[in-house]
Amino acid sequence: MSAASSIFAHVPAYGGDPILSLMEAFQHDPRPEKVSLSIGLYFDEQGRVPVLEAVRRAEAAVVQEATPRVYLPMEGAADFRAAVQELVFGTGSPAIAAQRIATIQTLGGSGALKVGADFLQRYFPESGVWVSDPTWENHVAIFEGAGFSVATYPYYDAATGALALPAMLAALRALPRGSIVVLHASCHNPTGVDLTRAQWQQIIPVLLEGGLIPFIDMAYQGFGDGLDEDAWIVRALTEAGAQCFVANSFSKSFSLYGERCGGLSVVCNDAATAQTVLGQLKAAVRRNYSSPPLHGARIVTHVLQNAPLRQLWEQDLATMRQRIKAMRAQLHAALTQHFGGQRNVDYFLTQRGMFSYTGLSPAQVERLRQEYAVYLVGSGRMCMCGLTEGNVAYVADAIAKVME
Repeated sequence: MSAASSIFAHVPAYGGDPILSLMEAFQHDPRPEKVSLSIGLYFDEQGRVPVLEAVRRAEAAVVQEATPRVYLPMEGAADFRAAVQELVFGTGSPAIAAQRIATIQTLGGSGALKVGADFLQRYFPESGVWVSDPTWENHVAIFEGAGFSVATYPYYDAATGALALPAMLAALRALPRGSIVVLHASCHNPTGVDLTRAQWQQIIPVLLEGGLIPFIDMAYQGFGDGLDEDAWIVRALTEAGAQCFVANSFSKSFSLYGERCGGLSVVCNDAATAQTVLGQLKAAVRRNYSSPPLHGARIVTHVLQNAPLRQLWEQDLATMRQRIKAMRAQLHAALTQHFGGQRNVDYFLTQRGMFSYTGLSPAQVERLRQEYAVYLVGSGRMCMCGLTEGNVAYVADAIAKVME
């Protein structure tokens, strides 16, 4: 090797994240009518990422305390972890009382998935991972990065815009025992298609009887129907005796994206096993980043454990949830009027949360961007939070024109 040659010559260039690349293109688009419906951020009616009032007050109180910034334990702050358990599993949860849940503080929901994946790879290396078709792209990247083979199970029926339940059940029944199944608790990303409680009741026994390991990703608690409603499957699985993993995030619900604040909980059979699992989760954290950050966790804990701030936060969360639903209704009404009843777009009303699958092809998505400055990701996924009273009619008109 010559002195001038690079030892990194064999390293390929990173293609970049398609959503972040799309956002960069949006920023450079000079057209004043442009609308971003791509990135998964909640925007208010003015098109801004809000600072929630409960967060503002909690942060002021946390800063006022001016305590030393020492390292947190590997598993995170004890009060934060207790608050996570109560929020995820419910007040009065028998599993919490029995101390059979191992919970750690993580670097957002992605960090929870990563630590969980590393733990599973170490102790279940022969297992495969199964994700919904489609799913959030990073699910595949995280589990493949941990060394797993990742495959998909049927989920979304493109012909109906609904859940492909019979095919999903059949696929899950056929999985080998010990397979890891990644499931979205609510507000499925990217489709917005969720299981009803009746459908979940068909899934739960398949998971239990098949000896499968459920890994629930709950990134949008509170954005579907409510905090308790959106966590229903987590609590139902726990009550049914499932041993499962739950990743949760406060990025969206607290509008604390950059603070990287989340949790990973592992439901075990008993308290002794939970302590063993907690120890190995701590070891996985130590191998990754040693300990989690302090500031965001303090804010979340202060809000969740302060009754007036908790009430204020829940009101803000309800406002965000209701605004998304209102935008769904307005988009549906405008498209229905455009098509004169000749095309069914009711899926915009039945899908939930920040995202919807529009049914647009990649070519139609490209037309939206080129001709109308409306930005969606290539799959046709739309972030509903980018819609406002001021742009929803324009977006509906643009969608209708590319769908004609």
